[in-house]
Parts: sequence; C-alpha cells; structure tokens
Amino acid sequence: MTVILFFISSAHAQPACAGQKFENNKRYDRCIDLPQLDSYLHWSIDSAKGLVSIVFIAPPATPDGWVSWAINPTGEGMVGSQSLIGYRAPNGLMVVDTYNVSSYGPLVKGKLDFGVTDMRSEYEDGVMRIFATFELLEKGQTTVNQVWQVGGSVTEKGVPARHDLQPANLGSKGSLDLLSGEISGGGNGNSKTKRRNIHGILNAVSWGVLFPVGVMVARYLRTFPAADPAWFYLHGSLQVSAYAIGVAGWGTGLKLGSESKGVKYTDHRNIGITLFCLATLQVIALFLRPKIGHKLRFIWNIYHHGNGYAVIALGILNVFKGLEILSPSNKWKLSYIIIISSLGAIAFVLEVFTWIIFFKRKSLKTTKSDDNGDAGRHT
Repeated sequence: MTVILFFISSAHAQPACAGQKFENNKRYDRCIDLPQLDSYLHWSIDSAKGLVSIVFIAPPATPDGWVSWAINPTGEGMVGSQSLIGYRAPNGLMVVDTYNVSSYGPLVKGKLDFGVTDMRSEYEDGVMRIFATFELLEKGQTTVNQVWQVGGSVTEKGVPARHDLQPANLGSKGSLDLLSGEISGGGNGNSKTKRRNIHGILNAVSWGVLFPVGVMVARYLRTFPAADPAWFYLHGSLQVSAYAIGVAGWGTGLKLGSESKGVKYTDHRNIGITLFCLATLQVIALFLRPKIGHKLRFIWNIYHHGNGYAVIALGILNVFKGLEILSPSNKWKLSYIIIISSLGAIAFVLEVFTWIIFFKRKSLKTTKSDDNGDAGRHT
C-alpha cells in the first residue's frame, strides 16, 4: 500500500522534460510536459528586466513539417497569437519566423507586438526545438496565454501549411503561470503524468515487491513438510501475478517512450527490457519443470534459482532508477527503502532459521543411522 501511495504522489514529481539536455549544459529554471502533442517547454524568467527565455520542444507531424509556440495577449486561441514557428528551409537549414496571427486565413510573416531576440531552431532525432527570448508586455507580468502547434508541411515560400484538426491540435492551448509552472484551461490535462504514475505503480508492485515475496515463499515455506504442495501453488500464483502486472507496466513504458521523443532514459529502458526477457523465461520455466529425480532437474534448479535472483536484483535496481527519474520527495524513496529492507531482514532471519532446521535434521539422520548401525552389530 505504501508503494502505491508513493507513486500516486509522484504526480508532483519532476516532469519528463527534466531529463532533456542542451548544449554547453545550458539549464532553465523551469520546465513542463505540455499535455498535448508530445510537447515540452523550458523557460527562465528575469522579472527585473521583464525577459523570458524559452525552449519549445515538439515532434513535427512529419519530418518536413513545422512546430510553433505562441503567446496570445488578447485571448486563449490561435487568433490574436504572436507566434514563433520553426521549420526546415529548402536549403536544409532550420529557421524561425514570427507570425502575427490575425485570422484563420493563410499565415503571413510579421513583426510581433513584443520584442523577441536570440531566435534559432534545431532538428534532431525527429524533434524540433525553438529557442527565443521575449519581452513581457507588462511589467511584473507572470501569466501568459500560450498556444502551441505542429504541422506536416511547409510551402515552397516558407509558409506553414494548415495543421490537423484533431482533439490534440485543438486543445493545445492554455494559461501558463511562469512562476509556478501551472497550466490551466484549453489544453490542460495530465494524461501523460497519469500514465507515468501507472507505469511506476505497476512496476514497483510487480518487480519491486511481489516477485521478491514469491521467491521468499518458495525458499522458506518448503522447509516445512506440512506446507507441501501449498507453497508451490502460492509461489507460482505470486510469480505469475507479478509477471502479469509487470508486463502491463512494461507495455505502458513502451508507450510512454514512443510518445516522448527526445527524452531518453537509456539505463532504465535497457534494464526494463532485460528484466522482461528474464521474467518471461522464468514464467515459462514453471511449466517446463522436470519431475523430481529427472536427470535434468538439477540443471533446471540451477537455472531457475539463478534467473529468479537476477530478476529480483534487476527489478529492485530499476525501481530505484525509476525513482531517480520521477524524483519525488525523499519520504517516498525512503518508504520503498524501508519496504525492501524489511523484506531483506525477514529473509535473513528466515535464512538463518532454515539452516538451523537443515543442520538439526541432518544431525537427527546421522544419529538414527548410528543407532541403526549399533542395533545391527548387537543383533
């Protein structure tokens, strides 16, 4: 339950944009995952000078398309917006043009109502970036109405063609608080954040808790003859349940990765793929277990036990990798550490107890064997 509460709380954790890097280790004060069009915004505000430096990041609808970020001083929609549009020119270079969008008609380049400098654009790995610094229209202004968009093509004259009218395109707008980073209205939504939290919950519960508990059941309950074969069915149920939940978590991770171009967590992804493959082999092994006494049973035991411990180690490691990515408050990381440490302490006590029972039984067998031998000699 604590693990679940932890990941639910991660709605307040750092967004995915926190993992995006820029040249010369340039950093901005804040960033947000915009709720539509797989887009991100980084910015720093200089209140004293009334300047805001921004980086808008989004994948264009096609490689030959365009991306746009705008401020609307008079409303929340496209009409009236002061737009920065980045695209690839016919010569292959990335450019940024300004557009004062006064109507839904064809776009025409024009000067904006506020000063804007340091404009440039980049294209890499299917993602375009717009860099710019603009002046706030009012002294002390901390909230702006933003509009962002992507399109699929640009005319030969460098005019962006009309974008799609899908819900994501129509909802890509909203008010942005430059100090708190909160957005509201229009495109407000946190579906990606919810999916990240679901991904975290599923994987923490499966690989981070259920799988280790399932291994502990197999390791320690089988010590007691009265628990046979109940321990096996309980072990199998826990492992299959952990795997099913883990597969769901792995699937949401793949979906998030495909929707987050330009955001890469290589170690977390690679460990997750390896973990999924090993866990798949582990579950298959349950249905291919040789009978006791079979010549392959010894080899199967080595494989099954080694693979199981590898899944535990990688699962716990990747939970911590996920914690680093989400960066929740320290108390939630501490909570998971307490949970996994408690399981480790319980396993240690049970391990000692198991070996005590093992040596007692071995001693008892030796005593009985000696007694039988003595009885035979006196007969």
